Amino acid sequence: MTDTLKYGIIGCGMMGQEHIRNIALLDNAEVAAIYEPDAGMRSEAAQLAPQARFADSIGDLLATADINALLIVSPNYCHVDQLEEIARTRPLPILIEKPLYTDPNDEARVEALNQSYPQLMWVAMEYRYMPPIAAFLEMAKEVTGGIRMLTIREHRFPFLVKVGDWNRFNKNTGGTLVEKCCHFFDLMRLTIGAEPVRVMASAAQDVNHLDETYDGMASDIWDNAYVIVDFDNGARAMLELCMFADGSKYQEEVSAVGAKGKIEALVPGPWRIRPEEFGEQPVPKLIVSPRAPQGPKEIDIPVDPALLQAGDHNGSTFYQHQLFAQAIRAGGRPAVSMQDGAIAVRMGMAAQESARTGKAVLL
Repeated sequence: MTDTLKYGIIGCGMMGQEHIRNIALLDNAEVAAIYEPDAGMRSEAAQLAPQARFADSIGDLLATADINALLIVSPNYCHVDQLEEIARTRPLPILIEKPLYTDPNDEARVEALNQSYPQLMWVAMEYRYMPPIAAFLEMAKEVTGGIRMLTIREHRFPFLVKVGDWNRFNKNTGGTLVEKCCHFFDLMRLTIGAEPVRVMASAAQDVNHLDETYDGMASDIWDNAYVIVDFDNGARAMLELCMFADGSKYQEEVSAVGAKGKIEALVPGPWRIRPEEFGEQPVPKLIVSPRAPQGPKEIDIPVDPALLQAGDHNGSTFYQHQLFAQAIRAGGRPAVSMQDGAIAVRMGMAAQESARTGKAVLL
């Protein structure tokens, strides 16, 4: 396909609007149609994509003749039903936000789609494409001599307010370690190049949302965790999550260590949201530390300011769309397959179970 990429978008909340801003920066791409049932979000999306047709349902969206790609940015628990409706009605290339699914009972439905869907299906894992993380991935094997230990630390702000407060409940999100962290589990697999075999976790809701109730139900979403994952090549990885660390200079710190040395990626959070509090955004960087006697070396990995203004993921949403468009036009394979997305969810669910039971979970 060489024509203009014309997106049909399902869901235009905060993340959907980030996608619209980044699609506007692509060559030969536009948003042609949107399905968003919430009036407020629909109004905001209309300002970002005034040329788009607004549909009344997914079926109505799929009836828009000139769309040739789909983007799903709806609440997590909607994804599988929507994928199945698209598969029945009009299969088109799809970029679907993580997590791919939230209910373990849906795993078989996801696998059936994986086997039968006739078009490109790409699971959105933005953290792969952040410039400092992309540089980290390119250099990690050489710097470390083979990764034996991987640590991912995210110290960030609490969950944001979403339409209908759907993200305050495990039943809608799959739980924090699925909703928030599946992209970190995906990053673990990608970085180490192996499959997980055992997951151990400790997690709780200690600070955030403790006094929040919705229709008489108290929020039950966790706000901090440690997760350890053993891989089948003998490497191990750890995730440290804290969602009441709003003032951190760097939101993500990723480090890999092996026999030859250590490499770290330092990634600032979304300064665009609160510039009056944080001032100028720090430059993302790598720290490369060979074993003694050599000392560490810092490498700045700047991000295009236009991309920082277009979203909250250090330019990764734009780069992800570039690759998605290339795959559609060239008939290529997804960088993040349905299987990749499903395994990341499975790891998150194992972490949720381990934290609930206090037991290690074998995969």
